[in-house]
Amino acid sequence: MEQLLKLLRENAALTPRELAALLNLEETEVTARIRAYEKDEVILGYRTILNEEKLGVDLVRAVIEVKITPERGGGFDRLAERIARYDEVSSCCLMSGAYDLLVVVEGRSLKEVAMFVSQKLSTVQGVLSTATHFMLKPYKEQGVLMRPERHEERLPVTP
Repeated sequence: MEQLLKLLRENAALTPRELAALLNLEETEVTARIRAYEKDEVILGYRTILNEEKLGVDLVRAVIEVKITPERGGGFDRLAERIARYDEVSSCCLMSGAYDLLVVVEGRSLKEVAMFVSQKLSTVQGVLSTATHFMLKPYKEQGVLMRPERHEERLPVTP
């Protein structure tokens, strides 16, 4: 992967000027490359990782294992893309192993997530079964620790 993309993946808040300095390039060259990556859909978007606990946001997240029947001529893709379009779905991936799709769902309450699974996801033609696991507490999101390391001074314990 090109160094520019690696830097943006680590910290998308870096400005073209900062990126240019890090890469020893002209700022206009960096800006042009970023625009080209966006146009070619290499860069699909930019996200900020929030500490929702500090914001007082109470979202309920669930990881759902989904077994599906592949469609003739479309395989898993058409059904996975259909499921991924739901607003409640934040992530949807084809998996190897005991289930076919791993779907991450967000809702305002446990009931809202449960209703999505029972009324929307399970009723999609081709969905054979689901297994829902509720996320209790995030410790790391997209490579970022949710609670940065703290250097606590401890008194030595002597016997």
